[in-house]
Amino acid sequence: MIIETLEIFRKVAEEKSFSKAAEDLFLSQPAVSSHIRNLENEFGTKLIYRSSKHVDLTPAGEILYEQACRIINQYQEAKEKINQIQSIVSGNLRIGASFTIGEYILPELVSQTARRYPNLNINVTIGNTEEIAQGLRQNRLDVALVEGKITGKEFILEPFMVDEMVLIALPSHPLAKIKGVTAQDLEDQVWILRETGSGTREFSDRFIETLKIPVKHSYGFSSNTGVKAAVLNGLGIALVSKLIIQKEIKAGEIAIIPLEENLPRLSREFLIARGQQTYFTKASEAFLMELSHYSQDTHENNL
Repeated sequence: MIIETLEIFRKVAEEKSFSKAAEDLFLSQPAVSSHIRNLENEFGTKLIYRSSKHVDLTPAGEILYEQACRIINQYQEAKEKINQIQSIVSGNLRIGASFTIGEYILPELVSQTARRYPNLNINVTIGNTEEIAQGLRQNRLDVALVEGKITGKEFILEPFMVDEMVLIALPSHPLAKIKGVTAQDLEDQVWILRETGSGTREFSDRFIETLKIPVKHSYGFSSNTGVKAAVLNGLGIALVSKLIIQKEIKAGEIAIIPLEENLPRLSREFLIARGQQTYFTKASEAFLMELSHYSQDTHENNL
């Protein structure tokens, strides 16, 4: 079917790799190459520049990529509308999530959704908040869950959960032994931070700026795992979601630094984000219903 070939072409264009596209689509690389050759024969022109190091679109390929995205989206919209008539939740659902949500909430949520709707194909993209926002802008995602603020009239945003943030360090760190750490106690510390564009980094920067805390030195990591490893190795202190350090707290490997009561409350909202122009499918509705159940259960368990 031509839609399948266009989806393969789009994947090659986005991944800039035949082998990566084949891996993502569970196809052999020769099969992917065959589909691209068929497209080039169909249009009578080269669509992709191939070299040992690079895969890039030709001018004709750029035109086809833009149109292919529209055709695929229109096909999915038609398919979803037909499925709605038949009361079947099926088709493809493209979910984006920032790292904390993607690593610590989404696996269980996707599993629940998949069990309830076995005809639904779910594809997950995890990145920092800015990367996920870009995915929504480019219509590569149907819905996203983010921990940082994203701006723009093109987005619809809705909170779904409150996330508790905590300041952490090794149990042997001097701050971990103080009952009520003040802003002054936090001066001239070494901070472990997420990368720019991360919702956690945004929260940490705002906390430090609000309290006007002088920072002795900072180290940046592009993942929650990297931040935790740096803290575990005694590199410094970090402000993170409590979700990511449950095991380490129970094992006594990491300590939560208790803050003085008059310091700003350490919490933030997790947000549902989707594009204003994105067609809201039955699959998206089903996923958000599962998210609502998850949020309610989590809230009740924390009471």
